[in-house]
This record gives sequence, C-alpha cells and structure tokens, in this order.
Amino acid sequence: MGDRKVLLSGKWRIAGVAAAVVTAGLLYPAPRAQAQSCAAVEVVVARGTQEPGYLGSAVGDPLFAALRERLPVDVDGYRVNYPADLTDPASVGDGSADLVAHMVSQAAACPAQRFVLAGYSQGAAVVHTALGTGLTDDIPGAVRLPGELGARVTAVLLFGDPMRLVGWSVPGPYLGRTGNWCAPGDPVCAGGLDPQAHVVAYADDMGAAANFTADRL
Repeated sequence: MGDRKVLLSGKWRIAGVAAAVVTAGLLYPAPRAQAQSCAAVEVVVARGTQEPGYLGSAVGDPLFAALRERLPVDVDGYRVNYPADLTDPASVGDGSADLVAHMVSQAAACPAQRFVLAGYSQGAAVVHTALGTGLTDDIPGAVRLPGELGARVTAVLLFGDPMRLVGWSVPGPYLGRTGNWCAPGDPVCAGGLDPQAHVVAYADDMGAAANFTADRL
C-alpha cells in the first residue's frame, strides 16, 4: 500500500507539472545556437515552447538586451538546448539536463563567472526543475543543479511561470534572488482568459528584471 501511495504521488506530481506546462504551448519555429565565452555574467535562458529567436523573441532576446544595457559588467548569453515541445514528455527533463551540464562546464572553464537563470513559460518549468522545486521531483530525466553552483546564481528571472499557477515557488535558498513576473490575464501563470497576455505583455517587464538583477550583483 505504501508503494502504491508513492506511485500515485509521483503520478500526481508529473500530472501537475504537465497540466501547468501544457497551457504554455506557443507554436514557433526553432531557434539557432550560439557559442559562449567567459563574460563576467552569463544569462542562461530556457525559452518558451517552440519560441523563435536565439534566446527567445518574446522574453529572452529583449531581456538579454536590457541586461547588457543595465549591468555594469560584460554579459553573455546561452540558450538552453531542449525540445521545448509539449508533445515530448522528456522536454522539461532534457532542458534541466542541458542547463545543469552547461553550468557545470561553464563554471569549471570560467571560475569567476556568475549566472542569471531565466525561464519563460515551459522554460520556467525547466528552471524550476534544475533548481529542485518540489513539484518537479518526478519529472522524467530531471537533473538538479549541484549545491555548490547555487551560490554563483546571481538572479533567477521567471516570466509566465506555470508553477506559479499551481502555487509553487523556487526552493528557499533562491527566493531572495528570484523575480517572478505574471501578466494580468495570462492563462498560464494567472489562470486568466487572455492568451495574448502570455505572448506580448512581458516586454514591459524587461527594465524591472534588469534592475532586479543589477541590485543583486
């Protein structure tokens, strides 16, 4: 009976994440890859579902531009390499694996580098999974960020976060470093009825996100 309860709990967790993420589906062409360097700060972005652009046209690209303008140090960006596909049950887990593998490699190559983690829509679920948010415990293929790298995360920036809709936030050590933006009417993070709010509303939050990050450098 105990094993059955654990199994049912695991199914509930996966179903909860799936239900939260499935509303975040945006149909976009695939983005391109780009090489990285040892900038003082690297912005690691998990884009929304099939979102276009290098880091994501709705959030990642304008966020990166705002951070480069606002932060008093050199900034580089990395696009998390994952399917960003709601029909792929391994999508979020694959995203967490790539995010963590990249950060481990990058941290070793660039010992002084700090990181900003950003996620939009399904990408926010990827960031939650990498950080170890409880609801993601049973995500297939989930990979967690090693604790020693957590101290090098300057800020976590989440937009249209499906975990917010179901009442979950990042683990305690990251709370003071996390900004979470949810547009009024966004069905993904607020349970609203305006799908366009999920797609176009976050452009107005880039300045606030850049200031939030600068205050934590």
